[in-house]
Amino acid sequence: MLSLRGFWSRHRRKILVSLGVVGGGYLVYKLYENHTRRLSDFEQHLEDSRQVDELIKNQLQVHFENIQRISDTTTLPYAMHYLRSRVSEDLDLSPLTEKLIHGKGQSNSLPLKEKLELWERLKILSFTRTAAALWSMTVLCLYVRVQVNILGRQLYVEIARGFEDAQPLDEIDSFKSHGQQDFLATADYLATYGLNSLIMNMQSAANEVLKDKQLKEPVSIAKLHEIMIQILDMFMNIGSLNYWINYLVPENVNDYKQQMAMSANGFEDSSLLMDATKLEQLLSETRSVLSSPDFIKILDICLKKVVDVLVNDISNQVAGTSSLGVPLAKLLPQIARLSSPLLDEPRGNKFVQAIQNLPEVELFFTLLYANMPLLS
Repeated sequence: MLSLRGFWSRHRRKILVSLGVVGGGYLVYKLYENHTRRLSDFEQHLEDSRQVDELIKNQLQVHFENIQRISDTTTLPYAMHYLRSRVSEDLDLSPLTEKLIHGKGQSNSLPLKEKLELWERLKILSFTRTAAALWSMTVLCLYVRVQVNILGRQLYVEIARGFEDAQPLDEIDSFKSHGQQDFLATADYLATYGLNSLIMNMQSAANEVLKDKQLKEPVSIAKLHEIMIQILDMFMNIGSLNYWINYLVPENVNDYKQQMAMSANGFEDSSLLMDATKLEQLLSETRSVLSSPDFIKILDICLKKVVDVLVNDISNQVAGTSSLGVPLAKLLPQIARLSSPLLDEPRGNKFVQAIQNLPEVELFFTLLYANMPLLS
């Protein structure tokens, strides 16, 4: 016992230092082990998150491409075809032209007053027809792109929430059950419900701009460009602020759904009204986009671009004429003729391509998709 005490007395400092080193080393080891485990867990969490994020992106891409495909191959082409038939029907110029031709060939020609009235109507309606087709085509192309971006953003949110809630992917794919199909179908609203009022206001704008333009007055290509821009500008400002949005978007979703149900079945089908809340949410967001200053700016850029292409076509048709221009009456057939190619099938439509190729348009929709507010 005395020897142990002597040993402790002689080597106490060394023993304590050794124990301190061993204890400290063990503590450092445990801290390192704990840190390594936490780092490993964190890395695993990051890897899991990366895989989930990658899966979300892949799933989103599939959904987004599906919506884009439906829009490009069905929604826009069908809406354009229907719009073209409605414009041709509601602004049919053949009765006027036939009456003028028939009256010219008769021994007893039309009275001068009636002839002038027919020519004046032909002047106004020729510009109205082409301006209405130009505006409708431009806005419809942009409207469908807005739809695709809104649905794409919504799908991203739904897929992300689905992973958080551990929902199966087939439950997240809610294209039909969430009113998204009905939302894409509103691309037809312009031709079905908005066109009559659009034509009326476009005709008022054309009448105001052209009221002092004589049929014999020479019109240059530059002047024709100015006239088309003036008609479109007056149309955009003929009513209350952004009044034209009502030509594209139903004001009352329930009334719209009932109208669709009646037209589809001949009676009210309550099953078609189930997604009204979701549709109303989508259309409300659409109205917000269409009324934004950025969209108004993009619409103006697109309208001017299409006018450029349109007037260039007319210029090619009347090439070789005097630099002072040609009589307005001789331009009317060329002006009226272009209303049809404006509403040609989108894939072969150079006016549609001109809009889609504008860098400002691409940037707008990139920012729109990136900054879309989350749906609740």
